[in-house]
Amino acid sequence: MLQSDWVLHTNCATLVENFDDMNLKENLLRGIYAYGFEKPSAIQQRAIVPCIEGNDVIAQAQSGTGKTATFVISILQRIDMSLKETQALILAPTRELAQQIHKVVMALGDYLNCVCHACIGGTNVRADILKLQATSPQIVVGTPGRVFDMIKRKVVHPDCIKMFVLDEADEMLSRGFKDQIYEIFQELPTDIQVVLLSATIPVDVLEVTTKFMRDPIRILVKKEELSLEGIRQFYIDVCKEEWKLDTLTDLYETLTITQAVIFVNTKRKVDWLTEKMKEKDFTVSAMHGDMEQKDRDLIMKEFRSGSSRVLITTDLLARGIDVQQVSLVINYDLPANRENYIHRIGRSGRFGRKGVSINLLTTEDVRVVKDIETFYNTIIDEMPMNIADLI
Repeated sequence: MLQSDWVLHTNCATLVENFDDMNLKENLLRGIYAYGFEKPSAIQQRAIVPCIEGNDVIAQAQSGTGKTATFVISILQRIDMSLKETQALILAPTRELAQQIHKVVMALGDYLNCVCHACIGGTNVRADILKLQATSPQIVVGTPGRVFDMIKRKVVHPDCIKMFVLDEADEMLSRGFKDQIYEIFQELPTDIQVVLLSATIPVDVLEVTTKFMRDPIRILVKKEELSLEGIRQFYIDVCKEEWKLDTLTDLYETLTITQAVIFVNTKRKVDWLTEKMKEKDFTVSAMHGDMEQKDRDLIMKEFRSGSSRVLITTDLLARGIDVQQVSLVINYDLPANRENYIHRIGRSGRFGRKGVSINLLTTEDVRVVKDIETFYNTIIDEMPMNIADLI
């Protein structure tokens, strides 16, 4: 874990190295330890206490460092369990990430009897309304479109919301979501606490935060420190696009894979590659944004349980899906956006477990890899012959 040199630019001096020293509710501590946490990670040591104290916080942490639990613990500590009103709102860029956060809330809040509702698109609106009205959740987590819809319909009442969390803020504040977030913000109390978490925080995100954060505590890492420790990064120079498929099938035959994610850049290519792999008798699952929500849920469930071993997907999955067993990420296509590289390879080796990422490169990709190496101050080596030993 990135402990000693993790924070390089911060106006937060506090470092709390044990959950027991954070003055947390006893039943929250029970949930934390039951979840399997022993010591707070670097981000948790620095960000939980400022969040609990009610400060606005911009916290930067990589995939797999425990950033979801950082804001979930803070919310569970801050909300009044006896008040059956929505007191915390969490936004996430994808349905899968929202559902993942919901699961963490329910697990960590297991002994607190808190009520949390996942408010996501792709599900029945009427059912969502009835569930919200019936349960009066203290915590709502969801995607911006559906959450805003529920606020406008006066099903989610913003009056008692005191904490507003934006997870994967770089994605959330990109053009696609910025307007929706601003609209939601207009409906929230003016004195609300805002917490932003993200793996990458480009300058434009920092600029946007000035519009709706007050004297935030910043916990940031320098860009060149962002490469994920514990992830071995390799490339295979396949020269031509049409040679990638044979290379991938060769990899399957030489590697004993626990679980792997293969990233491509388009939904059409997910379908194409899945079909090609199945023609060659390889068992693979596929997921992309055009699929029905129930199909996506089933695929993720199978992959999480380990009954599906290999998942082919687009960058939809690259943000925050915590699949513990993933030991290998293959970039069949390099990401179109270099900032997504870290989100993709963060799928393997989570919480200090070792992981391997392999990039399949055409001649044109060699320049892009050099750019990624420079951007993250990292080294991507040519894949060695003994790759199976590293996984």
